[in-house]
Amino acid sequence: MSQIERVAIVGGNHGNELTGVYLVKKFQQYANLINRPSFETLALLGNPKAIEAGKRYIDKDLNRCFTNQGLQNQEVLTYEDKRAKEIQQILQPHNQQFVDVIVDLHSTTANMGLSLIFCNMHPLLLNLAAYLTSINPLVKVCINQQSKEGGFLRSLCELGFVIEVGAVAQNVLNAELFQETEQLIYAILDYFEWYNEGQVPQINKTLTLYEYIGTIDYPRSDAYGGLHLRGEIQAMIHPQLQFRDYEPLNPGDPIFLTFAGKDILYEGASTVYPIFINEAAYYEKGIAMHISQKHQIS
Repeated sequence: MSQIERVAIVGGNHGNELTGVYLVKKFQQYANLINRPSFETLALLGNPKAIEAGKRYIDKDLNRCFTNQGLQNQEVLTYEDKRAKEIQQILQPHNQQFVDVIVDLHSTTANMGLSLIFCNMHPLLLNLAAYLTSINPLVKVCINQQSKEGGFLRSLCELGFVIEVGAVAQNVLNAELFQETEQLIYAILDYFEWYNEGQVPQINKTLTLYEYIGTIDYPRSDAYGGLHLRGEIQAMIHPQLQFRDYEPLNPGDPIFLTFAGKDILYEGASTVYPIFINEAAYYEKGIAMHISQKHQIS
């Protein structure tokens, strides 16, 4: 890519994640904060109806609606399906190229700190991550290459990615995380400006990546009939694991605690690094945590 011409900052894809909602509202009011000389920056609220209702979504998860099949389907079944098509049109107006970069702002109840989630190993993204971690060592970098097929907003362009911050409760603003996210966005925009000018800082460091390898569900009872697709949860995240995102989980370590107080141990064959531990929004998805492998690249 020779130049970055258009960047989209999207908040409120999930209506109850207020960090992104209020950052976008701030950027819409004070556009000078995100303006850069060499490219256009658009600030967009993802799911206005869900934001107004204080809910993650109205009918279905908007951040799973950006599949090729769904966007091309002429029969729009839900509000979020319709909104996904509208967002696609906003990010690709008539007779214009699609935005070069999507920065999708999210918050999580898991202790993810400041996390970047990439769909791919694009060199520009990796160099951006190396720069951001050099100026803020607390920034973590996740790779989820399988997410391209998951209907995520970030998958619409090659340089789409997520900023995920937490732990913060749903429908709650955390001033410290808000400010840290805001500063991270400015650093990202500055980096793209330097890239366009051919003045990218040279970073000589090792970059640590956490690569998604799968999910683990809560222990459940046998599934039963009716409207329920899964049985009821039989255990909780173990206290020794709670809030320990990005820390090693070894075979034999406690991972769940039953309601009767019995430890359930991790039975994997090797050490993994859990993330999104006990994310509130993932209970309905049958996910207790994501697990990742830790890599280092130069």
